[in-house]
Amino acid sequence: MILIADMCQPHRYDTAGCSFKIKRKFEALTGHPCVVMNYPDVNTAFVERYGIQAIFITGTGYGWETVEVSKLHGISDLMRQTQLPVYGACGGHQLLGFIFNKNLRRVKQLADEPMRKLRRGEPDWHDSYRPGYFTERGMHPIKVLEKDPLFTTLPKTMWLHESHYCEVKKVPKDFVLLASSENCRIQVMRHADRPIYGCQFHAENWTDAYPHGKKLMENFFSIAGLRRT
Repeated sequence: MILIADMCQPHRYDTAGCSFKIKRKFEALTGHPCVVMNYPDVNTAFVERYGIQAIFITGTGYGWETVEVSKLHGISDLMRQTQLPVYGACGGHQLLGFIFNKNLRRVKQLADEPMRKLRRGEPDWHDSYRPGYFTERGMHPIKVLEKDPLFTTLPKTMWLHESHYCEVKKVPKDFVLLASSENCRIQVMRHADRPIYGCQFHAENWTDAYPHGKKLMENFFSIAGLRRT
């Protein structure tokens, strides 16, 4: 079973929302059932009780300063302990950065870490979303820096869906950098000893015209032993 940790704010959690679309996509891709759980309820006990085999952490869509950090303690403890394959997408990737760069049980508040402000004369293509800041939106080229099973049969330059203005500023200790883009250095990182991946893009948003995300997700689920036979 695959656990989808939904990073939607608890007061906005919607059982008909985006994570349930991802659930249907992953079940069709792998042939294995998925369960969606809002992040404050994710913990080690649940994962062990229900035999979870892989964890996917969704994006966020809100500022980190709005998060009640205590509600992240369960998922943070799980990430620090688990040997299961984990995939953090966009905000989930940034969450992994916070978890492994900080001790969230000692942090009172988190803050956004934008890529950068717009340079003079640079167009603001998404002025309704974080005006004045550089954003990556749509399909972007991502350059593979290190070989990894996550990239099996994929080209050295992948095209993947982006929707963010924040990034992980520092590769955590015990993680390795696997892929970058021109404007965002830490596009993919992996724990050195465990199959925990953080990916700044949304590979789950693949299309027929841009199928690299589908293959990347297939590779992740193959790492977890959940490949469709």
